[in-house]
Amino acid sequence: MSPAAETDPRPQRGQITLRSTQIEVAGTPTLLLSGEVHYFRLRRDEWADRLTQARDAGLDTIASYIPWIWHEVPNGDLDLTGRTSPERDLPAFIDLCDSLGLRFLARPGPFVMAELKNEGIPDRIHREYPDAKPTGWDGRIAPTEDLDYQHPGFRAEAERWLDAVFEVLAPRQAPDGPVVGVQLDNEVGMLAWVSNTPHLNNAAVRAAGDPAQTLAFHQKLGLWARDDFADYLRHLESFTRDRGIAVPLLINVHGTGGGRGTTFPIGISQLAPAYRGRDGLLAGSDYYLGELTVQNVADLYLCNAILACVNGPDQPASSLEFEIGTGDYGDNLDALSSPESGVHKTLLTLGQGNRLINYYLLTGGRNPVLEGSGNDGIPRIAFTGERHGFAAPIDPEGRPTPAFDALAAVIKEIRSYEPILATGRQLTDDIGFGFVADHYLTEYVHPTATVRREQVDDLERYRGFGARDALGRAIVLGGYHVDAVDLQALADPESAWTAGTTAPEAPRTIVLGSPRTLSAKVQRWLADHVRNGGNLLLTGLLPDRDHDGTPCTILADAFGLSSAGVRVDRRDESGPYWPTVTGSLDADLRVSSAQLLQVPAEVDVLLREVGSGLPCAVQAQLGAGSLIFVGCDFPAAHLDNWHALFARFGVRPRVGVDADRTGLVTVPVTSEHGNLLIAVNVAPYPISASISVDGQQVQPQTTFPARGHALLRF
Repeated sequence: MSPAAETDPRPQRGQITLRSTQIEVAGTPTLLLSGEVHYFRLRRDEWADRLTQARDAGLDTIASYIPWIWHEVPNGDLDLTGRTSPERDLPAFIDLCDSLGLRFLARPGPFVMAELKNEGIPDRIHREYPDAKPTGWDGRIAPTEDLDYQHPGFRAEAERWLDAVFEVLAPRQAPDGPVVGVQLDNEVGMLAWVSNTPHLNNAAVRAAGDPAQTLAFHQKLGLWARDDFADYLRHLESFTRDRGIAVPLLINVHGTGGGRGTTFPIGISQLAPAYRGRDGLLAGSDYYLGELTVQNVADLYLCNAILACVNGPDQPASSLEFEIGTGDYGDNLDALSSPESGVHKTLLTLGQGNRLINYYLLTGGRNPVLEGSGNDGIPRIAFTGERHGFAAPIDPEGRPTPAFDALAAVIKEIRSYEPILATGRQLTDDIGFGFVADHYLTEYVHPTATVRREQVDDLERYRGFGARDALGRAIVLGGYHVDAVDLQALADPESAWTAGTTAPEAPRTIVLGSPRTLSAKVQRWLADHVRNGGNLLLTGLLPDRDHDGTPCTILADAFGLSSAGVRVDRRDESGPYWPTVTGSLDADLRVSSAQLLQVPAEVDVLLREVGSGLPCAVQAQLGAGSLIFVGCDFPAAHLDNWHALFARFGVRPRVGVDADRTGLVTVPVTSEHGNLLIAVNVAPYPISASISVDGQQVQPQTTFPARGHALLRF
């Protein structure tokens, strides 16, 4: 080997392959740890400094949006080579990454968001194609900078833009160059969702019926929107491949907000049919959770599980926007996240099988002046002022923050276990967390549709993580380890939702938080699952209708259960009422709601609502299996009671945590390279604990400091 080759700083070159939920580089399973650096927000003479900081922190990849609004100059020409500004020289930035030993992940839009004006679309597109603006409820124009993905003018202009970008990327892609992936658009469907503005200018939607009143219309609209997004993204996929891009393509799945992940499955519901099971595609999460605490650690864990459960057998999980930094996004000192928070989120996410993490935003910068900017109060490319990326680990002036030091330290730690984390899988208990995608078709509600508003309120309260998020927290903080189970794919394998993939076999015990709404096919599948020897822990309400409003009590009827009403907290002219439950699980426990039941004599009553004396939690047999229905919002803090419920199914955590306090979260990882237990303390106090796996001690009694962690081989 020549001296030049020995000192070549470039990353390992080779074919990028997605295989068996792993990312292989030249046949070697590899973790891609990336940082988002916006070249267009830095002076060209700052590029090398920021990239060197990223490399020195242990990152191997740089990601960046490539904004159409920046590279299109006022006369409509496209400049990607720096002839009008040095900061538009995209080839130079990618080549500089390569020379410093860094791969490149391209995010060219056409939408890019990132606080840019028009979400990164040039003003010209809106001027020249005013009919591309979506029309929502009752003919109202979208209040966001959304565009109709199917509009022929927008599509043609977007293809012109992407053609120019791909001329830069194609000759620089792996196996011979640094470009290892290309993202297809960005957060598709997000603008319509957050503004409650479906694209009703589409003729197919207008023909579907009356949008104002019926649940059936809203269900059809949600399904149509899924198909619309899938059609658009598959068009981009085909266009990108036709232009010679052979590296993996990525789709960004949005949905977290307000420090929580309870709405993240909406993005999965919107976009999964566009990518699931498709060769060379992978989905990346968008995680903004703030400080990781007992409030939201289950959100992160279960979002990772749901993201993975809709993938095909070769598709690895990844994260395209993985929050890192101080959390002070408004530069207003209204939020601060500890450096340990990013460390914990990284460790848990990698332990659950993510193979690519892109830290967003790694470095701040300054928004350049936008030539031809309108009279909108700010002459720059973005609406955040001149400085941007206030919360990044490297601030706009290039100064590292404590978050940067913590990131560098954990990456060094991760690299020492990379063979395990790049190939391993989480060891799980015999439990599957039930995911029902149509429970998250809640983006659109007609302003006058009262019955739809009631349905969405019910769905948002009881779905997924459960009422008061108790089900999710009981699983994660109770020490259980689960994969998610795509119940719709199992119940209806020929549907458009499954996109031709085959769902894995379900574990014996399934847990599901359900509202009143649950499809007939899923209800029937769950009843058959129990009849054939499975177990079901159902929380929330007894399902009594399908998503289109059709009455449906298949699941309840199978067990002889029926609703006798719901008691809720109230204070009205008749006085206050505070629902309380009592029984074999607990005595006189206050809850905010209780589903009252009429049950057969042979059903085992676990809890009764005190005021009515009626059951609200029961265990019932069917065939060879068993159902436990908990119809009250039983609090997560009563972990002994949740353990008792799971023990009725013979399920106990394989990871034993004997701790003096709650707050220690573990992920056990197994691989052919060895086993690793990740343990993080998300509590604000020290925890004394000993840990075992499958009865073998891994960690004798020790103290985990507040927000501390440990990586333990076993």
